[in-house]
Amino acid sequence: MQADEIMTRNVLTVPPDATIEATARLMLDNRISGLPVVGADGKVVGIVTEGDFLRRAELGTERRRSRWLEFLLGPGMIAEEYAHSHGRKVAEAMTREVASVPENTPVEDIVRLMERRRIKRVPVLRDGILVGIVTRANLLRAFASLAGQVPAAAAGDVAIRERLLAEIDRQTWAPRSSIDIVVRNGIVHFWGVILHGAQRQALRVVAENIPGVKGVEDNMVWVEPMSGLIVGAPPGNPG
Repeated sequence: MQADEIMTRNVLTVPPDATIEATARLMLDNRISGLPVVGADGKVVGIVTEGDFLRRAELGTERRRSRWLEFLLGPGMIAEEYAHSHGRKVAEAMTREVASVPENTPVEDIVRLMERRRIKRVPVLRDGILVGIVTRANLLRAFASLAGQVPAAAAGDVAIRERLLAEIDRQTWAPRSSIDIVVRNGIVHFWGVILHGAQRQALRVVAENIPGVKGVEDNMVWVEPMSGLIVGAPPGNPG
């Protein structure tokens, strides 16, 4: 799955000379938290988000620094902060460094970009021109549509066990050598030793995602490596 399969195509935008007040009303009226700023040539020149309204003179929340810190930061940065908090036009308050992606960008790369830059939306460009936007809401909708798809059921207990073991072998956290798995009538029975409590839940999740699994029975014991404390399976564990 890639950007052009999940993006919003009719993107609401504002020009650089739009007023801050009008932009705020536009965001409120449409219940959105950010807008790409697009020039007359159709190219993205910035983005304005709720975060750009946090430090505003109208709210009395503009940054106030000590004289010595202003000296260390230099006049350039202080001037930029003043323009950002007092400017009347979007061009003066917007974020200029925009993280964008082309249409064929894999969704995985977009999520990684959002996490690294700590952003909620990514404009999608074609030859520098805005053609869409991917937001967290787009990712949530994509997840909801995919989560509803039911995979084909496994052929039987043997097939379930083989698929389960194959998936566990792919996980670096899985204690493959210290657990055993038995599958009867679609019920997965875990036996053996785990070294961390989180492995118990993760193994259950792996099993529950295998087509044909009807339930999970946890018979594993947790041995705490440092103390040697042994913790049995929680009561009422069959799924």
